[in-house]
Amino acid sequence: MTLPSWSILPFITLLGCIAVLPLIRPAARHWERNRSKLVISLALGLPVGLWVWFELDPHLVEHSMAEYGQFIVLLASLFVVSGGIFLDGDLPATPRNNTIFLALGAVLASFIGTTGAAMLLIRPLLNTNAERRNKTHTVVFAIFIVANCGGLLTPLGDPPLYVGLMRGVPFTWTFSLIGPWVLVNGLLLLTYYALDRRRYAAEAPQAIASDNLTVSPLALRGGLNCLWLALIIASVAFLGTLPWLRAAVQIGVAAASYFLTPKVIRFGRNEFSWRPIIEVAVLFLGIFLTMIPALALLQDEAHRLPLNEYTFFGLTGGLSAILDNTPTYLAFFGMGQALTVPGAVTVAGVPEIYLTAISLGAVTCGAVTYIGNGPNFMVKAVAEERGIEMPSFGGFIVWAVKYLIPILAAMVCLFISPLWPVRLAGGLLASFLAARPVVSIVRDRRQALGLPAA
Repeated sequence: MTLPSWSILPFITLLGCIAVLPLIRPAARHWERNRSKLVISLALGLPVGLWVWFELDPHLVEHSMAEYGQFIVLLASLFVVSGGIFLDGDLPATPRNNTIFLALGAVLASFIGTTGAAMLLIRPLLNTNAERRNKTHTVVFAIFIVANCGGLLTPLGDPPLYVGLMRGVPFTWTFSLIGPWVLVNGLLLLTYYALDRRRYAAEAPQAIASDNLTVSPLALRGGLNCLWLALIIASVAFLGTLPWLRAAVQIGVAAASYFLTPKVIRFGRNEFSWRPIIEVAVLFLGIFLTMIPALALLQDEAHRLPLNEYTFFGLTGGLSAILDNTPTYLAFFGMGQALTVPGAVTVAGVPEIYLTAISLGAVTCGAVTYIGNGPNFMVKAVAEERGIEMPSFGGFIVWAVKYLIPILAAMVCLFISPLWPVRLAGGLLASFLAARPVVSIVRDRRQALGLPAA
């Protein structure tokens, strides 16, 4: 099946709307309404869906809409359940405590999924930082770490890895990615700690005083929702081959959570609102429809691509940043199965070096844009619902270019490249990226103590 190149224009247009409309003052007011997003999403997505259905292959639309349904059901169920969990009390919003929050999220992401961890921790993190003025960077790094890069260690961590499990990748194989997991998340946490120290020092004294006055011991409210959360994770782990039963379980669990959680916890303490999940649902409806031709074109052109460990990472990662990372992973996973590397170990029919590149690209590069991974937009929407000014679509990419992509470059050199000079360069780059925040921390500490700069 050969598709015309113009068939990806609706997808590009939708991305352009997401990136540009919030920046245009007259249009931004209308774009904020979910109704406006739905109109644009349907105006671009429905014609593509109908064209593919009647002119190409209706199964492509059926498959895409089935994936969309499962995607939204999982996100919505986690959103509802996490909205019933409230971490009562208030920790000081210090750089150390914020970094511990994000580190905990990095661990949880691999075992309850990036979506589950992000939805579980974002509200307590925002509650802790409620008195602080400088907190946009905290939400951005929560997207980098908790909503994406933390999910590398198990197939439960991120949907692409789970799809790999369904295609024959052993459950324990992802444990071999612990090196990249430690490097990426460790450098991100260190960078965040240094950055948050600067932002904390810039807070108004009244904000710090108010934060310190509201400190109280932590207590978990709505604890029954932890059981509902465990049931959702179990449905993902054990009902992978029964998608409709899995969706039914998730809907049932979300309904139980919604009706059994006291309203004072959900709507009072957590300030629960349906707006964030509705925003994700309407935007991704258009994305899933308009990206059908983009994915089909990718598969058509695959045989012309110069595929090796570097391009597998670059192409999987680059496309995972703008397409949904699960179908992108699947496309390159299939390409990898068609290739052979003499003497190389294979995993599920894919040379291991290629599978490593594909897995790292799909999971970590989902953090480069808001639409690269499902929870990214969810975290953004929850933060904006709390009145936090988040970067625009392009502004978020600038954050990724500044703080995330150099770390990913070091990871590629160290863990994907087979050439020792490249690995040496990666080690030097990683050392520089680690030294830079350490030097900043030491310098700030000396200045705080009244010592001369080193």
